[in-house]
Amino acid sequence: MPNALQALELENFLPYRLSVLAQLVSESLHDLYAEPFGLSVTQWRVMAALGRFAPLTASEVGQRIVMDKVAVSRAVAGLLKRGLVERATDLTDRRRASLRLSARGRAMHARIVPLALGYEERLYKALGGEERRAFDTLSDRLFAHAKGLRDSP
Repeated sequence: MPNALQALELENFLPYRLSVLAQLVSESLHDLYAEPFGLSVTQWRVMAALGRFAPLTASEVGQRIVMDKVAVSRAVAGLLKRGLVERATDLTDRRRASLRLSARGRAMHARIVPLALGYEERLYKALGGEERRAFDTLSDRLFAHAKGLRDSP
């Protein structure tokens, strides 16, 4: 149990550091597609999920991109309005609607993916080959453990 007088060194606190890093990376990547393509972070994440895993329901998209239902719903509505995403009602369960990228959405996705991968490559240049492999292994382990901590009672 931590000592009541123990100070939290925010700048060294892992959850804070991961959050700040994720925000910085997300904002930097957003700068590459926001203006030219007019997408928000959530809209791009929805498109990225659909580009990889479609068809998905809005709920499944939210689970894939780990975002709340309201944010995903707003993003999907905006993408539908712009004709970047299509919705189809499930014939066996009319309450269920699946989403996929439209032809226009697939074309935009195909233009953004190289920008995203290029950014990832530039970011990884901070690490050597062995460091990158170690980082990937450790990240996967932390991700799985954090998910387990969240899922446990």
